[in-house]
Parts: sequence; structure tokens; C-alpha cells
Amino acid sequence: MATHWSLPPTDALRADGLRIADLDTSGTPGFKGGKKQASGYQAERAQVLSGLQEKLYANGRSGDYRNILLVLQGMDTAGKGGIVRHVIGSVDPQGVDHASFGVPTEEEKQHHFLWRIRKALPRGGQIGVFDRSHYEDVLVVRVHNLVPAKVWEPRYDEINAFEQELVGQGTTLVKVAMFISLDEQKRRLMERLERPDKYWKFNPADIDERGYWPAYQEAYQVMLDRTSTEKAPWHVIPADRKWFARLSVTELLIDALEKLNLDWPPPDFDIEEQKRRLEQA
Repeated sequence: MATHWSLPPTDALRADGLRIADLDTSGTPGFKGGKKQASGYQAERAQVLSGLQEKLYANGRSGDYRNILLVLQGMDTAGKGGIVRHVIGSVDPQGVDHASFGVPTEEEKQHHFLWRIRKALPRGGQIGVFDRSHYEDVLVVRVHNLVPAKVWEPRYDEINAFEQELVGQGTTLVKVAMFISLDEQKRRLMERLERPDKYWKFNPADIDERGYWPAYQEAYQVMLDRTSTEKAPWHVIPADRKWFARLSVTELLIDALEKLNLDWPPPDFDIEEQKRRLEQA
């Protein structure tokens, strides 16, 4: 990693003190190369990620309660789906718990906003992926005034307490906020309208949401300022360059897994005895 990054991605992408208004969404903070260099490197790092994830899964099968939770937040077309396909898609799907959170159902609306989130938490040994998350309840809810401020305002502290609880139970949170420019979003939306294989991804409401861009930027800034904690920090990824976003998330997951100091679980049987049995079978 040292030959490709001038700073570790965990440091280069850390949200602390960052102002979204100053973010260069086409930038590649900390990475010394370009798309050409990243292409082969992504494949190498994906193999590292896959090996670490297999260890996590194996330990989970042996009773280890620890897990990883990747939280992906970003405006429409920011590339969250691409992260799921190209980064999470490089690991064994048996070891992945994936959840996507859209508009709450009528049943979900009858419960506390974290109710549906708790139901989707990853099991021991899993990499959980939240494509959107509990943060929708301080983003879209705030921007569109879906509930009064007295309802969503306390949620920042509730989220911090919730995530602290998860950390205490063995979850490592990898929180990623992906940002693209208005121009890049327009280009990606237009691509969906020009390609028949992309029509299914287009939602006319996405155009309406562009009118709320300043309000979303403000809501995201408050989210970063109030919920980036020592145990559950936010990392901000400039996402105009898809290759950089995917490589960055790969690196963040590798770092989280390496910090678990995983080894292969020991057998719960006598190896030599099983060899003898197999020879006689």
C-alpha cells in the first residue's frame, strides 16, 4: 500500500474537520497514481480483501461474534451500487449480509426509526452492508421536513449511542459518505436515460431531488460533524471517479479486517484420527 498512497486511506479520507463545500469531488486524496495504476492494484487488493473476509467468515462459523458493518451514504448515482457489485462482489457472498433501506413501509413507520435497522444487523463473521441506512432519518427526513425538527434533532445523539452499543458488541463500523458534483450526477442520470440497460435504474424523482442539493449538502455536513466519533468515524470519498471510490472502500475494509488480528480457527476434532478414518473409508 505504501507505494500507492502518500497517506493511509483511513487518514486521507477521515471526515474530521472537513467542509463539504470545499471538497473536490474529482480528487483522489492520498492516492499517488491514476486510473491506469489503480486498475491492476484494485485486483490485487480485492484478493487481499477476499482472504481476510474468508478468515472472518470462518471464525464466525466457529462462534466468533465479531463482524464488520459497511455503511454507504450518498446522493443518487453516487456509486453505492457499484461499491456493492465491484468491492463486496469480490468476496464470498456467504459471508455478506446486505440490506438496502428505502422509504419506510407502513409497518416500519409504526416503530422507532432504528427498529428496521436492528433487524438487518450483520451476524457474527459477516460483512454487513447498508446501502443507505439509519442516516436517512437525519438526511431526507430533515431536508423534506417529513417530521418536525423536535423529532429528528435528537436522532444524532441516538445514533451515536446506538453505534457505541454496536461497537461494544463486536461490530466494527466502516462509515462511508460518497460525494459527487451536480454536473457528474447530471451526466450519470443522462446515461441512464440514453441506455436501455439503464432505464430500470432511473427514477424521475431523482431530477426533483437536484433542486434540494444545497439543503442536502447542509444536512450531510451536520451529519458528519455530529456523528463522526472516535469509535465510529466517517470517511468521505470524492466519488466522481468511480475507480477511486471503489479502491478507497476496498482499502478501508482491509484496514478494518486487519485490525481484528484474525487467524484461522483451530479444529474441534483430532486431525490425525480423522486422517485415519478417511484412509479407511
